[in-house]
Amino acid sequence: MSRMPTLFLSHGSPMHAIASTDAARVWAALGRQFHPRAVVIASAHWETAVPMVTGNPKPQTIHDFGGFPAELYEIQYRAPGEPALAGEIVALLKRSGITAGIDGCRGLDHGVWVPLRHMFPDAAIPIVELSVQPERGTLHHVKLGHALAPLAEDNVLIIGSGHTTHNLRDFFSGRSAGGASSLPYARAFADWLQAQLAAVDTDALVRYRDVAPAATRAHPTEEHFLPLFVAWGAAGEHPVAERILAGLEAGALSMDSYAFHSGKASSASDATRDAASVR
Repeated sequence: MSRMPTLFLSHGSPMHAIASTDAARVWAALGRQFHPRAVVIASAHWETAVPMVTGNPKPQTIHDFGGFPAELYEIQYRAPGEPALAGEIVALLKRSGITAGIDGCRGLDHGVWVPLRHMFPDAAIPIVELSVQPERGTLHHVKLGHALAPLAEDNVLIIGSGHTTHNLRDFFSGRSAGGASSLPYARAFADWLQAQLAAVDTDALVRYRDVAPAATRAHPTEEHFLPLFVAWGAAGEHPVAERILAGLEAGALSMDSYAFHSGKASSASDATRDAASVR
């Protein structure tokens, strides 16, 4: 069985769960092609001091947002958990010197179910969510990904769910202004990211706050960028980055998303070609 690519998805507003958007179409296209035995997804919306994974066999749907249409709060994404896989993840992390634990009660937040309800609408594939640790920085999350890399050899789809840029003040200002004007810094940061991924420059990526244009405006806090480093690290040595979605939401939130292919593959997978066709 070929190795699964890993994914970094900019999950956008919770409205993507019910709206017909480019992101929703890309997610659906990916789901038509990938048939993993399970999904491990690092979400920006679960922050902990040490890495935690969900061990609940029947995780609830968490509606961790406010002020949206009632339809969103009625969504129940009833994908099963997989406690055995949660235990395997903790063992892999500990083998790499990373202390980790299992939360047997937590459900799945919207960073998980918004994209996955389009990718896998029948909710039949087991899901294990992984937390992020903003106080431990970017290199820590690359190491998390490295530790999880063997799972991609075992038909497990590893996803980071966050955002290429995430400045909510600018986002809400753009929405109130009709979202017509793109903010140049958001595109500049997204373009910088694409260039570093193409160059496989992990050193620049982990130091992005010092070297990327407008880094602190693109990410006033880091939690939405950290899932990218998990997916990047899990792709193995010399990953090939393929942008599968590009664009700005309300001029400020870059929706750029990536598939990371292991090794020096020269062409995109069927899945990512399918996704790219709806951009």
